[in-house]
Amino acid sequence: MGRTPQHPEVSDFDVQRVLEALVDPVRRSIVTQLDALGADIKCGGFDVPVGKATATHHFGVLREAGLIRQYYVGTLRMNSLRRADLDQAFPGLLDAILAAQKQPA
Repeated sequence: MGRTPQHPEVSDFDVQRVLEALVDPVRRSIVTQLDALGADIKCGGFDVPVGKATATHHFGVLREAGLIRQYYVGTLRMNSLRRADLDQAFPGLLDAILAAQKQPA
């Protein structure tokens, strides 16, 4: 396994866990940034208003819920949005959340 953390299989995704992960605005921001860029982003490449330790916690919650996949490139921990997996498990859910995120408050 090496340094790559564990990720849930699509068959193990739980809608409650996904929604609980996305209730936090920092985690929604991470998902939104990954979706908008359409590419993988290193952990330090996100615009988040929290410190490194707190950001690490948020990445873990997102990974454990199945929203992101993390892997290493050299010493960089990269993050990718598991859009296809989420669309397979919960069709339309991610699109609805991202669209709501774009709405003015």
